Amino acid sequence: METSLSHMASFIAFVCTISLAISTAKSQSNVTRGSSLKPTGATTSWLSPSGLFAFGFYPQTDGYAVGIYIAGIPERTVVWTASRNDLPLSNNATLRFTSDGRLTVEQTQGQQINIFDTGGASFASMQDTGNFVLYESTGTVLWQTFDHPTDTLLPGQRLLPGQSLYSGVSETDQSIGVFQLSMQTDGNLVQFPNVYWQSNTGEDGPNVTLNLDSNGFLYLLKNSTFFILNFTQKGYPTKDSLYRMKLDLDGIFRLYHHDLSNTSKSGSVKWAETTNKCIGKGLCGVNGYCVVMNDAATCRCIPGFEFINEERSSLGCRRAYTIESCKNPDVETRIQMTNLDNVRWDESTYVIPKASTQEECSSACLTDCNCEVALFTEQECRFQRLPIRYIEIIDIEQKVGLIKVYKSSEDNRTNPTNQAIHLKKVRQKEVMVIGVSLVSFSVIVLLIAGIILYRAQAWAYKKISENLNVQLFEDMGPKAFSYAALEKITDGFKEELGSGSFGVVYKGIIESSMRPVAVKKLKQELAQGEREFQTEMKVIGRTHHRNLAKLLGYCCEGPERLLVLEHMSQGSLADILFAPEESKPKPCWTERIKIAVDIAHGILYLHEECEHPIIHCDIKPQNILMDEFGCAKISDFGLAKLLEHDQTKTSTMIRGTRGYVAPEWHKRLPITVKVDVYSFGIVLFNILCCRRNVDNNLPDNEAILEEWVYECYEANQLLKLVDYDEDVEKGRLEQMVKIGLWCVQEEPSLRPSMKRVVLMLEGTVKIPVPPNPTSFLGVV
Repeated sequence: METSLSHMASFIAFVCTISLAISTAKSQSNVTRGSSLKPTGATTSWLSPSGLFAFGFYPQTDGYAVGIYIAGIPERTVVWTASRNDLPLSNNATLRFTSDGRLTVEQTQGQQINIFDTGGASFASMQDTGNFVLYESTGTVLWQTFDHPTDTLLPGQRLLPGQSLYSGVSETDQSIGVFQLSMQTDGNLVQFPNVYWQSNTGEDGPNVTLNLDSNGFLYLLKNSTFFILNFTQKGYPTKDSLYRMKLDLDGIFRLYHHDLSNTSKSGSVKWAETTNKCIGKGLCGVNGYCVVMNDAATCRCIPGFEFINEERSSLGCRRAYTIESCKNPDVETRIQMTNLDNVRWDESTYVIPKASTQEECSSACLTDCNCEVALFTEQECRFQRLPIRYIEIIDIEQKVGLIKVYKSSEDNRTNPTNQAIHLKKVRQKEVMVIGVSLVSFSVIVLLIAGIILYRAQAWAYKKISENLNVQLFEDMGPKAFSYAALEKITDGFKEELGSGSFGVVYKGIIESSMRPVAVKKLKQELAQGEREFQTEMKVIGRTHHRNLAKLLGYCCEGPERLLVLEHMSQGSLADILFAPEESKPKPCWTERIKIAVDIAHGILYLHEECEHPIIHCDIKPQNILMDEFGCAKISDFGLAKLLEHDQTKTSTMIRGTRGYVAPEWHKRLPITVKVDVYSFGIVLFNILCCRRNVDNNLPDNEAILEEWVYECYEANQLLKLVDYDEDVEKGRLEQMVKIGLWCVQEEPSLRPSMKRVVLMLEGTVKIPVPPNPTSFLGVV
């Protein structure tokens, strides 16, 4: 009897295999080598056999993207996007399935984005399941989009241990946004940033996956056998239906249903993880908070602040007025503490003063120049600096946020409310005065306007004539400043922000806009000829990337060479990582990962994507600046380019900082972009471990960071590198350490390109086991 059952099971399995093969063959259409697509024209995508799904170009904010979308319904619904951090693509881009079996996007100026760069694929297929697959000649799957999810799961697709979904930036921008849903190797499904939701299945791992079937059944499965958690019970079996699970822009993952029998209907939400529409931490960005109004999440700014971009509230809020110096003796009459009741936020307390009442807490913050906000809770007062992260409005009436707001001042630097009242009164008065004296003053006004216009034109003509040879493209680059102007902006170079190998940096204020800037006085070895320096400055000024510090202007007067840069309120990465814990809290694990990715993107841009490729030569935490929103920006990237004009110095002098400089500097070998890759590896270790690369106060085996990292990696003791109290996923930590070890290989050819480093950081390519770096540790 058992033998008969065994034969019967084998027969059923055989029939199922044949049926699956026939079904697969019918549900795919092949794409051959040499095929290509353009964003515009007759063919912009490769369709699945039924026309339900399409792989190709689709419109994106300010351009196009490449991905998979549901083509069988009126509303274009994107379910997968390639190279999300390289968006948008231009209308001149070309998607190619190359003759050697690679899948690439070619842009203008020879730039290339590799979706699948290993090669060897014989044919490709867009399947009716929504999966785009590359095959070997034998039919073996080489690569498929189901293995690299972006923000959506389709029926039959799984989120594997170590994989994550990332929300988009907006409905029309599929670039990586704020939120992450991660299937951890311990079996816990977790949402970031700052862990605002989890499945609490951490004790069920490893080998737990998130799955979705064709009936809308969403569940966690262990070892492909045991059900751990059912999110949608048994699903919603319905004929002619398509389900998809998406991590939405608000950080909530939802199950969507599309009725394929009536495509005139829009997709509907069948299930959502929560009814709390403000659950996503970071939804409203720094200094912003979420409230539910008319059953919709609405972002607001804390008092005295306004949105950076009202259409993208996740960018957060900034001050709606100019900050006044706390040291000004008159400032006490122009600041006040404003309440934000029933609130809690991500605390980064730097001091707890003796204040047992809310009034005492407010008064203490007013007299402390470093205090920008305070949180008062049950007779305890906590001082903090800006920005404030993850603000929540709660029902418990015991926490009060106290925000320092600057009131009206005589130089018109006001908060929004007082300014509006003041302007209204002024305008009423102006209308009355003008109405009474319009006739008597009209001639005088016209005469004055004529004189001003004449003088302005004469001055402009004279200025253009004097500077015609060196300022023909002034509007195409940074602004040229006189030395006297910069001396005034910096109040006689009074406040020094820092110094480095290229010069000294001073703080300045541009009076016309009250914008804070950083003014760098370069050392004499950078004092080139005037025309050459100005041309180089304008080339660097046209180098724009969100992870590069922006060059606003320069001065080229006599022997003086100065740069005017955007001011970073949070200082350098070194200030954040290496400062004592009591003076400044360390960034959390997810923030540190974001910083590392930001830096990698900045270096990649310098190496491969800007108009004139640049080798930085001095990547280190001191040259990574942090803005008020936690975005890392590389500074001094153009100064290495200035030194290129003296090729003798470039080949004989070691540039860079001890501990970060690549071994080839010491060996007098040719300098390539791989020197920056090496430095990035050391900086990555700094970020992961929140410590300097050399610390003689530690035991000998821990003093040199990169050696200690490899020792812990080899011994499988990576958690020794981080604080045990941190919420760190060991699998992600191992990935980051492996990337760093590849970057610091002594042999430059073994180090990956920055493009590959970015792909490894984002989890789109596998990370091989790194060898012992055997780093060169000579003294600079």
